[in-house]
Amino acid sequence: MMLLAIGLSFTAFTALSLAMEKHQLELHAKQAAPASRRRQWSVLGWVLLALAFGLSVADHGWAMGPVLWLGAMTITGLLLAFGLYPWKPRWIVPLAWALPVLGLVAALV
Repeated sequence: MMLLAIGLSFTAFTALSLAMEKHQLELHAKQAAPASRRRQWSVLGWVLLALAFGLSVADHGWAMGPVLWLGAMTITGLLLAFGLYPWKPRWIVPLAWALPVLGLVAALV
């Protein structure tokens, strides 16, 4: 279940970064999306972070769930900020689709 929380956190941070014009231009190298689309990405990012929090608490309880959720957010934030954005920005969107699916498969197995 923790891999699913990590995948959801990665996708959430990707959505939150796409809500920013600067990162959107870095990833797509096009004209920025309208403000309504960026607002939708922002809402999606926060909803996915809340879902990852709920999964962490449901899986590990109130004692360890929030701690593991913060750890998942730290891992994914560092991966995005210091790994993928500077070196491999084209990998971000495919990974944002693939990681939650892989986490779901791992949770069901």
